[in-house]
Amino acid sequence: MGYSWGFFGHKVIQQLAIYALPTAMQSFYHRHMATLVDNSVRPDERRQTDPTEAPRHFIDIDAFGPHAVHEMPQAWVPATAKYSADTLTKYGVVPWYVLKMKENLTRAFYRKDTDSILYYSADLAHYIQDAHVPLHTTVNHDGHLTGQDGLHSLWESKLPEQHLANYNLRHDKARYVANPEQEIWKVIRASHKLVPDLLAIEKKVSKDFTPDTKFIEVTRNGQKRLTHTDAFATAYHQALGNMVQDRMREAATQTASFWYTCWVDGGKPDLDQMLLTPRTKEEQKQMKQEQMAWKKGNLQEKDLLLTRIRISLMNVVDWVKEPFA
Repeated sequence: MGYSWGFFGHKVIQQLAIYALPTAMQSFYHRHMATLVDNSVRPDERRQTDPTEAPRHFIDIDAFGPHAVHEMPQAWVPATAKYSADTLTKYGVVPWYVLKMKENLTRAFYRKDTDSILYYSADLAHYIQDAHVPLHTTVNHDGHLTGQDGLHSLWESKLPEQHLANYNLRHDKARYVANPEQEIWKVIRASHKLVPDLLAIEKKVSKDFTPDTKFIEVTRNGQKRLTHTDAFATAYHQALGNMVQDRMREAATQTASFWYTCWVDGGKPDLDQMLLTPRTKEEQKQMKQEQMAWKKGNLQEKDLLLTRIRISLMNVVDWVKEPFA
């Protein structure tokens, strides 16, 4: 399975989530924004060395039947009683791992442990964001079962990288999540519901393209591979409407909401007192500027995103100081 949202998407969503936090949390998170953004992709990097990491990023819910997204036991113990832990791990455990990270972050707030707060904030956010990718909820995660190979990286990476400049990145503010288990399963169901549409739309758009106009060969890290052309990606993106933008926005809101919930459940520690030095006037001014741009939905126009992309020739998308996923 590919990496959800790509490195670029995760980093953008991570920054957006900070603007949705309440005032009592925002200064702390904004001070550590660069760290949180950089570490938003750490779980993907762990997949290179940790064989237990991959199942934490997805759940192939349709492997358990056509109605499993509504019938699967939400709690881990009943689910293992029905399917076994090995079977669940085989097909992905993202909703349950989100809850585990939620517990870890809550304890970090309770202990007022700055390093652990930052560590688990970044990791929890990553898995929540993964759950918002529709193709992370199906056995057909790359379109490979329907002759649509490469759909995963197209939907979650190329489309936001190519079209983010036109997105309205304003999203809802954080809210307290009274039932995290129910909430993450709500996310899974919303993501999975989009799978049939994104598959069908790709098939429809493909009818107007030949293999030569749909794909192009590129070289990355010394290896040649086929990737979708900009023209096809643009046509597919237009046909999808706001699907990708809306999943990014919802992921940012849920990230902020889970952070906020952990802080509340962890006793609402005074995060400003945990800053090593007081906020400077320059920091306050910068945060105010970013917050205003976020509210107007024009962070990209104001060049206020920490993670930037540049579109180069030959259909290759790079990002400044970023490795390819």
